[in-house]
Order: sequence, then C-alpha cells, then structure tokens
Amino acid sequence: MNKFQRIKDALFGVFILLFALAILLVPNEGYEIVAAIVSVLLLLYGFRLLWYYFRMARHMVSGKTILYQAIIILDLALFTGSLASMNSFIILFYLLGVFAFSGFIDVLRAFEAKRIGGAWKYKLVSGCVSVLYAILMLILGVILGDKDILVYGFSSSLFYTGAVRIANAFRRTAIVYIQ
Repeated sequence: MNKFQRIKDALFGVFILLFALAILLVPNEGYEIVAAIVSVLLLLYGFRLLWYYFRMARHMVSGKTILYQAIIILDLALFTGSLASMNSFIILFYLLGVFAFSGFIDVLRAFEAKRIGGAWKYKLVSGCVSVLYAILMLILGVILGDKDILVYGFSSSLFYTGAVRIANAFRRTAIVYIQ
C-alpha cells in the first residue's frame, strides 16, 4: 500500500470507531443512522463500480462481472436504505448478518491464501471471531429478547472492525521480489 491508501484506511477505521461511539451514546436511534449511512456508502461504492465499468472494465476480459457486481451493490444499498424505516430488530439482525457475512468472506479468503501460499492465519482468526461473535449476539438477542444487547454487541463489533482496519493500515506489507 502506498501512503495515501494507508491514510485512507486509517481514516476509515477512525470513521467506523466514531460510528460505534455514536451507537453507544444514542442507542435508540444509532442503528437507524448507521443503516442510512451504510446505505449511502454502498450507493457510493456501487456508483464507483459503475463508473469503473463504463470507463475501463467494459473493454477488459470478464469486465461484465464488474457491472454485475455494481448492480448487486446498488440493489443492496437500496435495500439497506429501505430498512432504515423498519423495526429496530430487523435493522440490527441485518447489520449483524452483514458483519457475519464479511467474517465468512475473510475465512474464505484465508483458505484461498493458504492454498496459494500467502499469509492466511490472521485472516482466518479474524473471520472466525467475526462470525462467532455475530452468531453469539444473534442468539443472545433472540433468547433474551433485549434490543440493548444487540445494540451493544453491534457497537463492539464495529469497535473491533475499526481497530482491525487501523492496525492493518499501519502493518508492513510483504514485498515480492522477482529475480
């Protein structure tokens, strides 16, 4: 990563930490705000992928996958935006599901990195922790029926994600030398 990417990742990690703090300070309305902001960020990412497709990817081999990915991300953004006006339990279950899904993707990436000989242990542990924590919060929230447990659990998962993002921004990257 170059310096700009490191600064961008560290700032995004701080941004995530601020959202987690906002949820802790205002637990009744915090998740609705987070759902709206996640929707806006997904919209921006989807439009960025569309822009990339129209500028470059349509001329590439398998460039249509970028278009399909952009359409799916935009659809997910609209769905997330429509969730902001729904019941708070539904929003929290959805956000915890997204957190568990990202952990599952980290586990799959770790297995792929192991297969090709890359660094995989950190990704595997991080992904397993994310998935298990989301499942634990979901079970506790359903069994006890307390919305506050889900709010605080989601907030702590955001703290974890932000801290991992900041740590990864300042970690040294491996350099491959071709001889």
